[in-house]
This record gives sequence, C-alpha cells and structure tokens, in this order.
Amino acid sequence: MSSDSQTNQVKPKKSDTLKNRKNIGKKSKPKPLVKTHTHLNKEEMAKFVIWRRPIQTTYYFLLELFEILFYYFCKLLTYRKLVLSFLIMSSLITSGFYIEGSHLPILLYFRKQFLWCAYWLGLGVASSIGLGTGLHTFLLYLGPFIAQVTLAAYECNSLDFPEPPYPDDIICPNSTETGSSVITILSIMSKVRLESFMWGAGTAIGELPPYFMARAAALSGKENHKKEDDSDNEELEEFEHLLEAEKDGSIKLSGLDKIRLSVFKIIKKVGFIGILLCASIPNPLFDLAGITCGHFLVKFWTFFGATLIGKAIVKMHIQKMFVIFLFSQHHLDNLFAMLTNVPYVGSKIQPLFEEWLSGEKKKLHRTRGSNEGLGGSESVLSWILGKIVLLMILFFVVSIVNSLAQQRYKRLNSHHVESNKKKVSND
Repeated sequence: MSSDSQTNQVKPKKSDTLKNRKNIGKKSKPKPLVKTHTHLNKEEMAKFVIWRRPIQTTYYFLLELFEILFYYFCKLLTYRKLVLSFLIMSSLITSGFYIEGSHLPILLYFRKQFLWCAYWLGLGVASSIGLGTGLHTFLLYLGPFIAQVTLAAYECNSLDFPEPPYPDDIICPNSTETGSSVITILSIMSKVRLESFMWGAGTAIGELPPYFMARAAALSGKENHKKEDDSDNEELEEFEHLLEAEKDGSIKLSGLDKIRLSVFKIIKKVGFIGILLCASIPNPLFDLAGITCGHFLVKFWTFFGATLIGKAIVKMHIQKMFVIFLFSQHHLDNLFAMLTNVPYVGSKIQPLFEEWLSGEKKKLHRTRGSNEGLGGSESVLSWILGKIVLLMILFFVVSIVNSLAQQRYKRLNSHHVESNKKKVSND
C-alpha cells in the first residue's frame, strides 16, 4: 500500500472538523442542581399529615416517638455513674424540702430560680431545635414579657416590682415601699437580663443537633453514615450537594443556595469570628453553620462558644433594645397617633389598641393579692391575640406530629429498600 492511502485514512473530513470547531465555540449550558433522595417517594411521604391520614399519621408518630425515647434511654444508661450521681443528689435535695430548718427558705428560693430559668431555657430550645416548623417563642413569650415590663416601668415609674407576684405577674409597688426613679432603656434591659440570657442560651443549645449530626458523618465516613442513618441526614445531604455545586461550575444554583454557600464560605474562612457574626443577627440559615462546623470537625467549644456569645449576648441585647424602644410610653403614643392615618381601618383599629393599653395599665395598679382590674369583659384585642397564640402553639404541635410520622415512613421505606437489595444480591 502507498503512503497516499494511509494519509487518506488518517485525514479527517471537513464536515467533522467544522462540527468540532462549533462544539468548541459553544459553552456548555449550566445544569440545574437536582437533589435526589434515593428510593424515596416524596409524594407518598407528604401524605402523612393529620388532615389527610389522621389514624396512620398518629400511629407512625407514636412509633417514632417511642423509638426516640427508647434510644435516648439506652444512651443514658451508658453513663451509669453520672445518672446514679444525679439521682442521689436529686433525692438529697428533695428530702431537704421536708425537713424544717433555716435552709428551707434558701432551697425554696433556688428552686424558684431554677424552674424560672429552665422555663426560658426550654422556650429557647423549642425556638431553634428544628421540631416541625419551630415555635417562635420570642414573639409569643419573651417579647411580650419584655414589653410588659417596659409598660409597667413607665406606668409605675419604678422597676422595684413586689416579689411575689413578680415575675409571674407584675403590679406597681406602693409609694411607701419605694420612691420614684428615673427609667431608662439600660435599667429595663438590666431588669430582663436573666430571662433574655436563658432564652438566648436555649436557642444556642438548639443549634447543636445539626453540628453533632454532621460531625458524626465526618468521623464515621460518608458511606457508613448513609447506611446507618439514612432517614435522619436530609440536611447533611443538601449540604453535600452544595459542596459539589461549588466544585462544579456547570451546576446552576438558586438564589437561596448562593446565600447558603456564602454563609459556608464566611464560616470556613473566618472561623470563630464568622460563627459569631452569623449567630449575632437573625439568621434562618444558621443550621448550615452547625453543619459546616461539624463537617470540617471544628472543635465543640469553638462552635458552641461563638454561638452562645452571639445568640445569648449580642443578638439578645439587640432584640431587647428594639422591644423596649418600641413599647416606651412616648413611642406608643406616637404609634397610636399614626394608626389614624391608615386608610379605611385606622380609625377602627386605634380604639382597640387604646382599650387594650388602658386595661393593661389598670391591672398594674391593683393591690397585692387582689383580683381588682382582672374581672370584667376582656378587650377585643386581648381576645384576638390570645387566639393567635393558641393557634400558633396548636400548629407547632401538629407540625411535630407530621414531622415524626414522615420520619417514621422514611425510615421504614429505607429499610424496605435495603432488604430488597439484599434479596436481589443473594439471587
């Protein structure tokens, strides 16, 4: 064979060359970020809600609740010495309440303070733990408490509220008990410092589950974690998708994903200061901070210390100052005056707010131990606010039931898929 025939075989066609040049000039279109959940029928899982499958949803909820309680009970038994020490100490303290002596008033005082702090700590945990939709306890409990203290401070011209009934209830002190004092924002902030700090500490504790989940996945390995706990790592899977999207430039990200990645980059680059900055502002994406720190094995006290300082100190002072500023007497007067300028409904809403405010002030001037000012008809605004709070709590409880029921379905579905895989492999 001649060399000409060989060159004819090697030489590409003109049409192929033109196609290759066109393909080189074209830029690859970005692919959308697809989040897949292996072997999971999300449409079927979404049907497990109270209003669609009430009996089956309640049954799955109870099964999942009992399994979670049993799991943590077994986990608690591994710390036998700690549990035994706690039980002995609790029994000694409890027996102290039934023995007369000079120690009894001290024990009663510490019990009251402990229960009061535990109450606000629990509300803080409920606000950020991620159960169902989350209960916005600042709007429902802490914010109204700070507003009530602010109103009472300006109305009574004092912060020395008689104890009891404070802090369960607030009444103005008698003029013979204390003199008038200058009321400032700082003095009111100091009055509600304990409640605010405990609530903020509770929100910091509620951010720990995503951190521990991601840390356990990083330590045990990605594949092992998926096999052992495939039903509880949905947030971790989303985080891993974001990390893949950052490496692959051809993947198209949504606006929310870009914000999540920016939070991830800040925490990864800045460390403690980045966590502190993210925790110091109202940030609904802070779960990603816990997952990021757990994934990169950030030390526990680095993450929790920055979160505690940011949420319980920095952010709480900002929130306290805002509520106190808004419910100061002169600002309320200006706000009520502005309500009349609202078209159509302003003139109807303003009397409701004034009626509510006058009723709250009247309650503050009743004598200790009397129910004067508590009787009579309830204001329309108080009735509406009470029903809104009740509906929000009810919705929170229903969301927990739905969430645990769907988690149970997801767990059963994953076990069913794994058993089918084993059968196929054996065959």
